[in-house]
Amino acid sequence: MVRINVSHGKVAKGWCDKCGTLIMGVKCSVCGSLPREFEINSPGDIRPCMDGGHALLSDLFRKNFGTSSVIDGKMVFFNKVPGEDRTDEVIAHGAVIATLRYDIRRRSSLLELKQPGAELLSSDAAKNIVTLGSVSGHLKGKNISGKDIADVKGEFDEGDPLIIRKGTKIGHGIALADSKGIATAGKAVKVRDLTAPSGPVTSPDSDRQTFVGANAQHLKETEASAVNDVVAYVKRRSEKITVSFSGGKDSLAAFGIASKAVNDAELIFVNTGIEFPETVEYVRKFASANNIRLHEADAGSAFWDNVDTFGPPAKDFRWCCKVCKLGPITELISQRFPKGTITIEGNRALESFARSNIGLVSNNPFVPNQTTLNPIRKWNASDVWGYIWWKRLPYNRLYENDMERIGCYLCASCLSSEWETTKGTHPKMYQRWDKYLREYAKDRGLPSEYTDMGFWRWKVLPPKMIRLAEDINVKMVPKASERMSIKMLKGASPCAAGGYSMEAIVTMPMTRDFSRIEDALRTVGDVQYSDDFGIALLRTKKGTAKIFAGGQVSVVSKNAADAEYLFERSVKALLRSQLCSSCGICAKRCDRRAIVIKDGLNVNGERCTSCGRCESSCMIVHYFDKMMRPGNNY
Repeated sequence: MVRINVSHGKVAKGWCDKCGTLIMGVKCSVCGSLPREFEINSPGDIRPCMDGGHALLSDLFRKNFGTSSVIDGKMVFFNKVPGEDRTDEVIAHGAVIATLRYDIRRRSSLLELKQPGAELLSSDAAKNIVTLGSVSGHLKGKNISGKDIADVKGEFDEGDPLIIRKGTKIGHGIALADSKGIATAGKAVKVRDLTAPSGPVTSPDSDRQTFVGANAQHLKETEASAVNDVVAYVKRRSEKITVSFSGGKDSLAAFGIASKAVNDAELIFVNTGIEFPETVEYVRKFASANNIRLHEADAGSAFWDNVDTFGPPAKDFRWCCKVCKLGPITELISQRFPKGTITIEGNRALESFARSNIGLVSNNPFVPNQTTLNPIRKWNASDVWGYIWWKRLPYNRLYENDMERIGCYLCASCLSSEWETTKGTHPKMYQRWDKYLREYAKDRGLPSEYTDMGFWRWKVLPPKMIRLAEDINVKMVPKASERMSIKMLKGASPCAAGGYSMEAIVTMPMTRDFSRIEDALRTVGDVQYSDDFGIALLRTKKGTAKIFAGGQVSVVSKNAADAEYLFERSVKALLRSQLCSSCGICAKRCDRRAIVIKDGLNVNGERCTSCGRCESSCMIVHYFDKMMRPGNNY
């Protein structure tokens, strides 16, 4: 069950108090009870806490309160919410009992107690308990002086979570001083909440089997719906059916649906060359054990061959996806499936904003001959794990290390907390990338925090990381503060397949997210953009162009003149997307009012006719002429 409270950014979930687990359907399949509603923060991609996460939580509860009884033997779930790094709501007993947060500054995980957690812990906690004295009034959100504290139980440090008592009331807060100095501190405790106990329901012991059993009917219905989607589509098609099998949980669930819907589906796996070795082994063993043909696209050493040219990949500069994924998969499909393939994938709407409107069928303009089906697009992470456990599908055991997602081991999209886990589980792999980042930073005069705090994961720092840099008084020199240049790989040259092509690498400051290229290219022609691959495809009457986040520009046209024209327009659009000074001249030149200046160029594709008037009025495009001069470094 899902009910969204839009005004408060909350999502309602269901809990069976008799069985002690999350309920995703209308009622519990074991006891028949209707679930009790509780709220979590949106978007609500709730997931079960795996073994490593449970162990981490237990350690933190015992460290702070001397007991982990609140989660011992219980089914616990996580819900990811916004934060600097890992920030998960901790769900047990049908309530958000705490927040688990990774502190980048301390490089450690911290626990922040919530009101239900304080009430559930209050009788068993042996430490981090503060009893208030005669202070009166409304105390929620207030700082309390040491003179108003009657008793302190246990030793704790500044910043640690506390259970707060006052008479019959119970609450939670944060220590503003350590236990030794709290009595004399002007600001000793910050009270988050303090109320009369609401009597939270204590759940019985439960486990994964309990979770699966309680949701059996929901899982059956969810599977049936996804299978019907696939069957209804493929029965009208003749292409070979494949499953994109990355070694992750979502692709495993997609395989489960595919195996139920069609016969003889084959697996496609892209070995990026920077996968966890366990993932590669898992994929190969899975295919062998199930007697399924595995098509493996191997990127080899492509990442390490290109990293010196492009520098560390980033969330907004994912050149590696093009080199290590898009290239190999395009080649594999063109060779193995010349008549095309329908690929069943594990894409889910809740994974990212870019996928929030994903439909059942999508055609990837960057991978010819491939049609993608997304049968689990509406599932949340608990649906996925419930399905995997219900079908008893063998999964990648790396998930038990408390990893939310499993991809390339050094992916910029992973969290600092996950990178810290990799340090312990795969020290040699960790050391190789850590050494590279430190040498890269040193060569460019960047501070050690570039590596230590994970600033390398962005080419253009988002607000939360800008605030972090300001808090620790570190000035980050932009990575892209390099001289602008165009390195021509191939001028207008005949193509083997007919027509002419051009290729080049553009080096320039990236001052905005690469996705802004989509707006700028609308002034040239029709655009399709893939955030996953960091690539924009431009189609015009004169030909097509591909612009990649790594700065690569590739153009194909009918003749040399058109190729040169389209190349120039594409590079100028790239310049405008990143270097726009927000002067607004182009917006004034547009008779159709298709342009709005807001943190750079924004173009309404429905109004824009690609007339080019805005480009002719832009001073930024003159950089193109300077970059094309002999010795083209500017």
